Amino acid sequence: MAYMLSRLLAQALFSVFGSLHILYRERTKLPGGYILAANHISHFDPPLIGIAARRKVDWMAMIELFEMPLVGSWLRAIGSFPTDRAQVDRAAVRTALARLKQRHVVGMFPEGGIRDGPTSVLEGAPLKPGVESLAQLAGVPVLPCVILGSDRLYDLKRWRSFRRTPVWMIFGKAIVPPGNLDKNATREWIVSELAIAFRSLFVELSEAFALTPEDLPQPPARRKGRQ
Repeated sequence: MAYMLSRLLAQALFSVFGSLHILYRERTKLPGGYILAANHISHFDPPLIGIAARRKVDWMAMIELFEMPLVGSWLRAIGSFPTDRAQVDRAAVRTALARLKQRHVVGMFPEGGIRDGPTSVLEGAPLKPGVESLAQLAGVPVLPCVILGSDRLYDLKRWRSFRRTPVWMIFGKAIVPPGNLDKNATREWIVSELAIAFRSLFVELSEAFALTPEDLPQPPARRKGRQ
């Protein structure tokens, strides 16, 4: 109930202030448990991807958000769970594996935080470890997602003027761990396939909507007019 209510509120709000342009949304209807792995360009990404996805997403979110009582309570109510990015968080791994075993969708940002330019996987930066290990341990597919445009929502002038901010999103084909490799080789294969998928989806999305350099990810501070 909490997730559905939050999703409906986000959808209603964004319908006034933005517009979503989505490619291959039907791919999110993949049955069973899987990991939804997306690039990360703003704090608006989780609710926007949640609006686009055809299944409920249990987000793995940074532990700092859960230290704020109201925010933490809301995040737990909608199915999110904390992870400590400063170390290997075994509790988060156990929670993620349990959710996947229960055939849930677990959402992750393998960049480890908000990234743009050369620090982003979209431009070839290496993925942080985690997604490949969970996929291998749980034996579930990874569904790549690329989102662009949500970082412009940091510009308060857009909200005040009721300018509709376009956000573009694309979902890739499921990356299914092979069954003929050993544990380490499987993890390396997933990392390689996911990196390739991010870059190819980025190009496809940019070309499909004729995006300009201004549409591509930029630092939040620049979007807020502080740079």
